[in-house]
Amino acid sequence: MIKNDILQVKQRFGIIGNNDQLLRDIDIAIQVAPTDVSVLITGESGVGKESFPQIIHLYSPRKHGPYFAVNCGAIPEGTIDSELFGHEKGAFTGAIGERKGYFGEANGGTIFLDEVGELPLATQARLLRVLETGEFIKVGSSKVEKTNVRIVAATNVNLTQAIAEGRFREDLYYRLNTISIKIPSLRERGEDIDLIFRKFANDFAEKYHMPAIRLTEKARQRLLAFSWPGNIRQLKNITEQISIIETNREITDEILALYLPTVNETSKMPTILGGHKDSQSFENEREILYKVLFELRQDVTELKKLVHGIMNDQDKIVSVSKDYYQSSKPFAPVGKIDELTIIDQQPTTNKMSRPMGKDIQDTEEYVEEALSLNDVERNMITKVLEKHHGKRKPAAKELNISERTLYRKIKEYGLD
Repeated sequence: MIKNDILQVKQRFGIIGNNDQLLRDIDIAIQVAPTDVSVLITGESGVGKESFPQIIHLYSPRKHGPYFAVNCGAIPEGTIDSELFGHEKGAFTGAIGERKGYFGEANGGTIFLDEVGELPLATQARLLRVLETGEFIKVGSSKVEKTNVRIVAATNVNLTQAIAEGRFREDLYYRLNTISIKIPSLRERGEDIDLIFRKFANDFAEKYHMPAIRLTEKARQRLLAFSWPGNIRQLKNITEQISIIETNREITDEILALYLPTVNETSKMPTILGGHKDSQSFENEREILYKVLFELRQDVTELKKLVHGIMNDQDKIVSVSKDYYQSSKPFAPVGKIDELTIIDQQPTTNKMSRPMGKDIQDTEEYVEEALSLNDVERNMITKVLEKHHGKRKPAAKELNISERTLYRKIKEYGLD
């Protein structure tokens, strides 16, 4: 495709930038438009995926037919089949009339399925049938209906991972992915960031009847260096904020920094266990077990220091060990005074002991073999609940887990 044609497309659809990948994406959209193959558009949220289905539709023989953009993630699971395929009168409570549905209405045109990765599995099966045969059945009907639609889908979900997790049908993926268009993120587009910023600045200056803001060179360098996790949508919002709030139309590096989130706020990487507790978020059982093991290791280290400190003072063993047992309960002294016995909390496991004076360096390994993760987790939850007098909200906060997870653990271990 010649450059003049790409320039016309950019002007018509308001696409800004000269990034090579972006220009190739436009070229591919123009080339596939005359065909009826399905197209899958991928890219991060906010990169402008919604422009490409319109390019495909308006440069295709279907341009005079209907065009529907459907956000699959915004439709409740219970009604999405009715929205897409229609329903018969009385098919369910509230179905007071017949509904044609998007696939019926879009006959002869194009349907853009945005966030297709959010579709329920049952709806995915219906969509696969439309792609394969052009047939669908309304909710509450037994009559097979035909439709002639072009399907363009988009997602910011990693569909290969969703397939591996059983959340997306592999056969549907290959049907949708006949032609793939991957939109680059804003941070991958280099100098395009400055161009887009100036375009937004001029747009908002016209909209709010004020001079356009402009960046100093240092502010421009900061703008280009920022990671832009929200992509074009985030850049547009920040440009609008600055345009409205700042009276000085020359934006310095210091002013721009006030509007850009910090790295921690935009980072998608999980927090390491050694970090601040306020930034920790334990959303699954694996993470809470990691925390339990981390704290258990600290307990074991403290125990080793305690044992080393009292080896030469036999009179203190009973009192110190008794105090430790009452406070943490995984360990207790039994039998002879010159022995340290480690008791497994599982009632079916035999007691084990090792002379204190022999191979004290192996204490940590010996303790870890004798402990059950479930028991350690149960003991920790029990102690924290006792500390907060059974109040779940402060207990969940101290454990760095949600109240819902804590409630499930209480039920699981019979602590209620």
